[in-house]
Amino acid sequence: MDERFNRWLLPPLLALLFLLIVYQYVSPACPGAACARRPPASAARRGGGPAEREEEEEAAAGTAEEEEEEEEAAEAAAALPRLVAKFPFARGELCRRVRFDMRGRDVIVFLHIQKTGGTTFGRHLVRNIRLEQPCYCRAGQKKCACHRPGGDKDTWLFSRFSTGWSCGLHADWTELTSCVPAAMERRGCAGNRTLRNFYYITMLRDPVSRYLSEWKHVQRGATWKTSLHMCDGRSPTPDELPTCYEGDDWSGVSLQEFMDCSYNLANNRQVRMLADLSLVGCYNLTFMNESERNMILLQSAKNNLKNMAFFGLTEFQRKTQYLFERTFNLKFISPFTQFNVTRASNVDIGEDVRQRIEELNFLDVQLYEYAKDLFLQRFQYSKQEEHQKNRLKRREERRLLREQRAHQSPREEAAEVAVTEDYNSQVARW
Repeated sequence: MDERFNRWLLPPLLALLFLLIVYQYVSPACPGAACARRPPASAARRGGGPAEREEEEEAAAGTAEEEEEEEEAAEAAAALPRLVAKFPFARGELCRRVRFDMRGRDVIVFLHIQKTGGTTFGRHLVRNIRLEQPCYCRAGQKKCACHRPGGDKDTWLFSRFSTGWSCGLHADWTELTSCVPAAMERRGCAGNRTLRNFYYITMLRDPVSRYLSEWKHVQRGATWKTSLHMCDGRSPTPDELPTCYEGDDWSGVSLQEFMDCSYNLANNRQVRMLADLSLVGCYNLTFMNESERNMILLQSAKNNLKNMAFFGLTEFQRKTQYLFERTFNLKFISPFTQFNVTRASNVDIGEDVRQRIEELNFLDVQLYEYAKDLFLQRFQYSKQEEHQKNRLKRREERRLLREQRAHQSPREEAAEVAVTEDYNSQVARW
């Protein structure tokens, strides 16, 4: 009985299986071709259409982009050392950008303080900046001709290595601000009296290292006795500014002798050269009491330094290069080199001598602390600004790439449909 039933049931089952196979290939919905694969269950639950899939892809791309930006921000923050600010500065005091017009009438004025690495930095200005018209430097001569592009004989740089000591040997802020405009007019043509923009820059150094370096320099015979020290239209009298030595120079002076001279100009040199000396009666020490004079000098030096277009620190050569390039939108050809071994570093002094030097330069110590904090805050602000700009640039590039892919997808789908229809028509003809 069972065998007869199986023989009766098997033919209909085989016929049904054959019909299903034939229907798969001759179905009106998919003539001559297999149907497209079904969308995944997740896509089916969300609709599974092209529009829905495109929205899902955009959402996934947006999430991935946000995660990538968060990772980039975390990496950028980790790349910068944590800085604990000591002084509060406004955004405008940290963001230094100068629209330096080299073709116009803009001039960079370099205030060169002794033994702060100014000679090295000054050479960078005339020999190491990538310029449309480089400075012309003759072999064997210190000065270079830094003319503006376009054949103008006017100079864009006022410094030792371009214009020489036109306002006196190592002229300070008081001298430069009163001398530079007239000195530039003397160098220019009579009919070229257009108002100029002067951008003052300088270099500072750790006070103890700078003091020791100046002592070693004086010990070798340097004097700077030809400096004018002009203030309020005159140089100081011998009583106002006596010398620490008799004879032509102070060669062979010991460090103790150097520190013992109370009117040694090496003491607090950086504050004095950056301050407006006319506020304290120039070199007349009887104009006001010492404590008031020191307070005014320090505050004036801080204000002038903060308002300068740029200043660098000898101890941070690469950061100095970076901030100068960002400030003036000029690029150096070769990177700056950090020299950690100097004449000052080779001087072996005890803690008591170091403390004595800090006491003699207590104004410079305060100024350098202020300058270092401002310098590092400016560097950190510029780096963060650069990272933010790069993130926005990458975000815009990703957005354009997504739009490009979105425009390409409909064309690719249309081409695929055309090929499929052509193939189906051929099958139907066969």
